[in-house]
Amino acid sequence: MSAGTTGGQYKEYIILLRQLTKELPSFCMEFFRGIENDTLVRTRYAYAGDLRNFFRYLIAEVPAFEGKDIRSITLADIDSITVTDIEMYLAHVSYYVDDESREVVNRDRAKARKLSTLRSFFKYFLKKEKIKNNPAALVDIPTIRERAIIRLEPNEVADLLDVVQNGDGLTERQKKYHARTEKRDLAILTLFLGTGIRISELVGIDMDDINFSANEFSIIRKGGNQDILVFGDEARAALLEYMMEREKIIAEEGHENALFLSLQRKRITVRAVENLVQKYATIAVPLKKISPHKLRSTYGTTLYRETGDIYLVADVLGHKDVNTTRKHYAAASEDRRRLAAKVVKLREE
Repeated sequence: MSAGTTGGQYKEYIILLRQLTKELPSFCMEFFRGIENDTLVRTRYAYAGDLRNFFRYLIAEVPAFEGKDIRSITLADIDSITVTDIEMYLAHVSYYVDDESREVVNRDRAKARKLSTLRSFFKYFLKKEKIKNNPAALVDIPTIRERAIIRLEPNEVADLLDVVQNGDGLTERQKKYHARTEKRDLAILTLFLGTGIRISELVGIDMDDINFSANEFSIIRKGGNQDILVFGDEARAALLEYMMEREKIIAEEGHENALFLSLQRKRITVRAVENLVQKYATIAVPLKKISPHKLRSTYGTTLYRETGDIYLVADVLGHKDVNTTRKHYAAASEDRRRLAAKVVKLREE
């Protein structure tokens, strides 16, 4: 099984990847097999989608590819691609209308990911000596501008959890569902805010991953390593409340061990978790755009503020490089900045 996915998710992504590769040139399957040991299956699926979009662009916009269909593209064709072709492609994906007449916008971060796909693709076949050129390596990665960390203040955390618990502000229709999901949703929000867990890690938790005796649970980190997260008393109480309900639910086949279930009695999806966080956050903090990642940022910022230990924050959040943590949390310590503002005096009173 691919690290970072549950059995059901792994099977689902394998099926999706196989379906998508049927639309691609045959040599793409060699590429996916070649990177299998170093990538997650959902990463390979994302690569396949990026490559399909790139090939569609080449056929539509590059004269040398005019009249071809995607399956007929050869490695010799790939070897003819220039730096300009790739730069024009990145300019194209900034804004375009897809085959279903939907407007698609890709900002710098998304364009950087698409270029990363092409770099991996060209690098693989160059290494195998099946092409002679790697134009993707010569294209500059789009500059990803650092944005201020959006997070919740302590009073906003309390407001958010109150909304989850009592349902105030929900529509009448939402309240009907809330009666069935309140304990699940409170456990999910409490885990985000109390452990800094990633959304991909949260949806993958199984019931037998939790150890209430030690207040801990096991997860599969981004990259595939298993890790242990410890939760506090508030998260313990929320999880126990939900577990009492969860044990009464007969899950659909293949989802029996999933901790968090949808109303369809299947393992909850990333999209569903994103939607429920947005639903409650829109009511509790309407002026902030809060996502599951922003809840993770809230935890990281709070932990750093309370401990001042950047290595602890990096360890708990599962960052491989402490510089990543330092960049996002230590540099954003508003408390220190406020202290600096008070210390420096321009005039004596």
